[in-house]
Amino acid sequence: MKTPSRKFHLRQLPVLVTAGVLLALYVTAGVLYDGFFSGRVAANLFADNAFLGIAALGMTLVIFTGGIDLSVGSVIGFTSILTATLISGLGWPPLAAWTVGLIAGTALGLFMGTLIERCELPPFLVTLAGLFFARGLGFAISTESVPINHPWYRALSDTYVPLGFADLPIGGLMLIIATGLIWAVAHHTKFGSNLLAIGGNEASARLMGLPVARTKIGAYALNGGLAAAAGIVATLYTGSGNPATGVGLELDAIAVVVIGGTLLTGGRGHVAGTLLGVLIFSVIQTGILFDGRLDSSWMRIVVGLLLLVFILLQRALLARRTA
Repeated sequence: MKTPSRKFHLRQLPVLVTAGVLLALYVTAGVLYDGFFSGRVAANLFADNAFLGIAALGMTLVIFTGGIDLSVGSVIGFTSILTATLISGLGWPPLAAWTVGLIAGTALGLFMGTLIERCELPPFLVTLAGLFFARGLGFAISTESVPINHPWYRALSDTYVPLGFADLPIGGLMLIIATGLIWAVAHHTKFGSNLLAIGGNEASARLMGLPVARTKIGAYALNGGLAAAAGIVATLYTGSGNPATGVGLELDAIAVVVIGGTLLTGGRGHVAGTLLGVLIFSVIQTGILFDGRLDSSWMRIVVGLLLLVFILLQRALLARRTA
């Protein structure tokens, strides 16, 4: 019989392994490449993949329930070009454009979640349809990149938060704030505990009287809103909107969540692990740039190997859980 402390250690093991992998990669890169240990590089680890990280936070909530969302990359691209067009093409204030983008992303997530739950449709197929729909909407708005020419927008894009050892770009700050908010929702609210209960055993959750339908729909709606927020952060990072932004990013987001220790079948995971997974992604990407001899394909190779390792780890933990 497992003791409570042993159960706790098994539950936290994937996150601890993720943290160990991140530390090992960071130290290795620091030893190999001069300047890697600088504060500027550390700050950019958060900023360079901020929009991926924010999208991955939403994906984490969906995967907690045992679901999946393939539309997040397309929602990022749609929100990106929508925001740029409203600001540069129609002269809207940035905050108003952001509001419209966030409402659109949330509404799409709400619609897909409703179809999945009320009509008992497979999440894979519903969100695949959402992927094509959102990408198509983006290209319907514009087939080319649209620069954002707004003084307030440029000032915000160039804003840095002084940390003493380095200046943190605004995108990195947004990722940290989003992580804190989603961490509080996922691990310190009834909604978050319901997400994990549904992913662990949906039938049992229904028998316990948990609001399964409302919780699952809420997860997809919140995920859609976070994907839209990621699209807005992408416009701050690039200074423009592009309907092609985020192509394939949904797969990166899923990989980051799994590497962060969240069980792909649902019921177990941690938001902090997702942030660690994003940082692993950033360390690999930055290390390849520092090396200069390797192309971006090596990042995919390393991420693929790590993903395989974590899938095997999850399988081993599930076997221990049922033993």
